[in-house]
Amino acid sequence: MDLRNRINTSIKQAMREKDSARLSTLRLVNAAIKDRDIALRGDGNEQGVGDDEVLGILDKMVKQRKDTAKTYEEGGRLDLAEREQSEIEVIEEFLPRKLSKDEVAKAVDKALVDTGASSIRDMGRVMGALKAKYSGQMDFGAAGPMVKDRLSNL
Repeated sequence: MDLRNRINTSIKQAMREKDSARLSTLRLVNAAIKDRDIALRGDGNEQGVGDDEVLGILDKMVKQRKDTAKTYEEGGRLDLAEREQSEIEVIEEFLPRKLSKDEVAKAVDKALVDTGASSIRDMGRVMGALKAKYSGQMDFGAAGPMVKDRLSNL
């Protein structure tokens, strides 16, 4: 089952269970996906977003909520930070398992070999390859410095 169908099924289940917090988060996810669909339609793409792009949308939503939760915690608003954290948990249900540090290191090494990267100028190509293959599975903010370090040591 593709991600969009899984999300819609979860929305229906949350409605049946009267789980308003979960339902609200799932509706936000669905709205973000539909917004992207509309933007693509303007570009002539009638198919809408695929699973890869949905993963990117979900990953972005998680990152936004983590940043917001951190801001709330710094401001002493723990109630709002907890709500953001609960939204993160709902969204992460649809993301693939996160890679460990060792798995990320192996993926970076493989991407370096696959792209034939030889200098720091190839960093964009390597990161693009990683994002294409590991969207939703890896923290690219942490992978970026690792790629940069490996490229500078070549």
